[in-house]
Amino acid sequence: MSDEDDTVGPLPSEMLPEGDADNEDIVGPLPCEAEESEESEFKPPPAKKKKRGAIHGLSASCDGELACTVGDDKTAKVFDVLNFDMISMMKLDFIPSGCCFIYTPKDEISTLAISDQSSPKIRIYDARSKNDLLHTMDRLHESPVECIVFNPIFGCVVSADSDGMLEYWAGPSENYGIPRTVEWSFKSDTDLYCLLGNKTHAINMTVSSNGQTLAVLGADRKVRLFRFSTGKLIRIYDESLEQYSKLQQAKQILPSMEFGRRLAQEKELDRSEFRHSCNLGFFLAYATLLGIKVVNVVTNCVVRSLGGPENLRFLQLAFIPPRSMFASNVAPGVGSGTSLCTPSLEMLAMATEDHHTSSTSTSAAVQAQQPVLVCTAFKKNRIYLFTNREPHDIKADGDSVTPGSAAERDIFNEKPTKEEVLAATRDSATAASRLAGSAILHTTLGDIHIRLFPRECPRTVENFVGHSRAGYYNGHIFHRVIKGFMIQTGCPLGTGTGGKSIWGGEFEDEFHPSLRHDRPYTVSMANAGPNTNGSQFFITVAPTPWLDNKHTVFGRVVKGMEVVQKISNIKTHAKNDKPLEDVNIISVTIKDLGAGI
Repeated sequence: MSDEDDTVGPLPSEMLPEGDADNEDIVGPLPCEAEESEESEFKPPPAKKKKRGAIHGLSASCDGELACTVGDDKTAKVFDVLNFDMISMMKLDFIPSGCCFIYTPKDEISTLAISDQSSPKIRIYDARSKNDLLHTMDRLHESPVECIVFNPIFGCVVSADSDGMLEYWAGPSENYGIPRTVEWSFKSDTDLYCLLGNKTHAINMTVSSNGQTLAVLGADRKVRLFRFSTGKLIRIYDESLEQYSKLQQAKQILPSMEFGRRLAQEKELDRSEFRHSCNLGFFLAYATLLGIKVVNVVTNCVVRSLGGPENLRFLQLAFIPPRSMFASNVAPGVGSGTSLCTPSLEMLAMATEDHHTSSTSTSAAVQAQQPVLVCTAFKKNRIYLFTNREPHDIKADGDSVTPGSAAERDIFNEKPTKEEVLAATRDSATAASRLAGSAILHTTLGDIHIRLFPRECPRTVENFVGHSRAGYYNGHIFHRVIKGFMIQTGCPLGTGTGGKSIWGGEFEDEFHPSLRHDRPYTVSMANAGPNTNGSQFFITVAPTPWLDNKHTVFGRVVKGMEVVQKISNIKTHAKNDKPLEDVNIISVTIKDLGAGI
């Protein structure tokens, strides 16, 4: 963790998701309401009957009591969040594109705004009744409305249409006009025309928990921050593909093949119906090509980067702060008896001072109550959780957790389909034929017996086993030896500059929390940076924890440690660490899983 972590407070700090849970289909809109059990273990809510058709919008009320979904089945379903119960279903005569609760706890009516997919109309309903239409706004926009967001601090609604227009308006208490709480009377005094001027439109919006900042994610992949009260533009974050392409050319941030794959996925995402989301406070969180960025909007610095190593394109984000913050950190200006039960990242900054000045027992209690960042991913039917915990609880002996235990990352709460069962059966049969459980390196100084980890890092083991069975390593020398550190081999040129995978190029890293460089005789892949594995590997002769999450561990030496030590102690050239006398791999023997070592 960096020095700025003291400023960030208890934000999720782990780069990889702690867990993920099944859903019946690809996950679309993501609510800002979620629960964390007393045991700090994620538990999916009770299963509900699958909604007919796609869900176009989902909204949670600011008091945390209600949630609503709208979809292409022309219905709006209102749920009691605490009881996981549907309390109302409205039948609509149009296909809705989105919805948003536009009331505060002090309002008498639980008003709900629903936009029309094919017209610029916004209809206002009483969420607790059936089809009680209160008002229709048909002159506010001239094109279909893309998204709606409510600011409970100002009692103001912001809607955005497909032409790029942003409109402020109030609820029924001010007859749906411009709210008196904003500091402008004419739209020309604001920067709300900037999307229209740049020929783009909003695809998602969010408001900070103190109501002072509006974040707008445009179709041009730029995040614009506005001062809510004045409508003035205060900052722009450029996340366009052109910007990343320039960065890739100037400084290679990803291997060329991986960057090309992600670029193609971004273009496919642009053509799809899936949308991004962001979460705003003193810290703005949004998903990008390189993972999830958390930006301090005060210092204008990236303070967290989450999910970068994952082969996923994250989309929707929602934040669950530690439970203690619900009671002690109410957003300022909400009013008497009012709290936001859908807090943004800003609430964490508000808790920072108390976090550092509290007693030891209080700090321990707060630390135990984990913050959670909940995410969806492109074309994935799972929900991913980022916390301060690692994906697995690691046992003291370094073994992986028992599959199916609470510490396992993947939560399979949905029954797999027949197609998934058949695919899994075929994959397991294929994997069993490819992989093995152990290997013996026959060297000119003796045999080295290695236990492999095909379940934890299947592609890495498959690559090693494939090369070994093909005789690729036969005759290779240990070209780099550093006494007290490691011995390295697997380069066909004997210089450390050659070698490729069994697929003809480089392949991705496979980091596993139970496999660390925490002991000597660890077998790990050599590389030239992230996701550049080829054929070279090394064996450590001492604990090397600084290599964790940089090199893929795929084996442990279980016999022949004295041979490893003998190789590590031979004399080498001072400049390149190459042994003065060659030590060769004669051959490699592979043994199947369960065959013993």
